[in-house]
Amino acid sequence: MSENRKQILSMLAEGRITADEAERLLAALENPAPEAPSRPAGTKPKYLRILIEADDRHGGETRTKVNIRVPLALLRAGVKLQSLLPPDARADMNAALKEKGIALDLDRIKPENLDELIENLRDVSIDITGRKDRQVTMRMFCE
Repeated sequence: MSENRKQILSMLAEGRITADEAERLLAALENPAPEAPSRPAGTKPKYLRILIEADDRHGGETRTKVNIRVPLALLRAGVKLQSLLPPDARADMNAALKEKGIALDLDRIKPENLDELIENLRDVSIDITGRKDRQVTMRMFCE
């Protein structure tokens, strides 16, 4: 038996996790998420990929899947276009974003910052347990 499996069963026995949580963890051990495709060294990524998988327990074990592929050229063009906005319009947009709980300063987004972010974005995976213990996994990577 693997060390991870023993640890999950130990946490279940100690009451630190529920049987449903243990089941999800064991299933994740058996079916690991596919790895992000690797790019040959020296090539620039062309797309930002966002994958979302969610358990739907409305009468069966089904999965909702979302697969978004955004051309990075579109993101780069958007960053360049935002620099054409008048400063007071950017300030209004920053205030509106902040009001919605998004701490994003449009004045700090520069094309070179975007390139650095893209280069450092290898593979980000976020696991979320939502309402009614609905499990959602979101992955972002560049390809």
